[in-house]
Amino acid sequence: MTEAETRYAIDPATARGLDTEGLRAQFHVDGLFRPGEVKLVYSHYDRLILGSVVPDGGSLTLDTVPQTGTEAFLERREMAALNIGETGTIAVGGETHTFERGEVLYIGMGAGPVEFSGAGRFYVLSAPAHRTCPTRLIRLADARRVELGARETANERVILQFLHPEVCESCQLLMGYTQFAEGSLWNTMPAHLHERRMEAYLYFDLSADQRVFHFMGEPDQTRHIVMANEEAVISPPWSIHSGAGTGSYTFCWAMAGDNVDFTDMDMVPMEALR
Repeated sequence: MTEAETRYAIDPATARGLDTEGLRAQFHVDGLFRPGEVKLVYSHYDRLILGSVVPDGGSLTLDTVPQTGTEAFLERREMAALNIGETGTIAVGGETHTFERGEVLYIGMGAGPVEFSGAGRFYVLSAPAHRTCPTRLIRLADARRVELGARETANERVILQFLHPEVCESCQLLMGYTQFAEGSLWNTMPAHLHERRMEAYLYFDLSADQRVFHFMGEPDQTRHIVMANEEAVISPPWSIHSGAGTGSYTFCWAMAGDNVDFTDMDMVPMEALR
């Protein structure tokens, strides 16, 4: 059995009154990617589970999590694992999948216990599912590439979409990551909202002395959370989610909610931000 930390959903009015420590306690996730450990956080926003698994050359199994209320973790859930380490292996459903840094394994509902091994460092995401989609290993070459932004506005970037209707069928998870060109630092600006689903970010590929200032909150009530390397942040449906770094970085984005329409978002005009 794997214990998970529970994070409850709060409304925007409550969030307005939180100080730095209060914001971090609700939305910031640290302590990830410890060698030989599984770390999970169960969020009440769309029941998303996020966390990390680092087998550190050994083997770790994810099977039962008390918060799901089911005998098996994937009994009524789907899952994705992004490898941000060296070559790693996941065995599930009678098959073994070996994949490299930057590649993603999607695991469908009902697949059974998930065994992690090798030198991989796995970022895992899971959401409730109502149907089974095929388990699939998604290589870098399979991802959908979207190039956006410009050097002049410091947001030249490529979005790599892995769990996306044009790449891999899923029940409700959307997932991928964004990489920045040299000298570009801004992500997801102009900002947007999507009331129909929540989102989570994992910031990684930062050097130890660099930080990302992650912006959240209602458009006219913005706040920030300072993020270090390999830390995650939970973004409620009512919150913007944007950031700027002191150096280059990559961030993994994942969404769960009512649909898998990547473009289902409500843009926030720059003049509306406060």
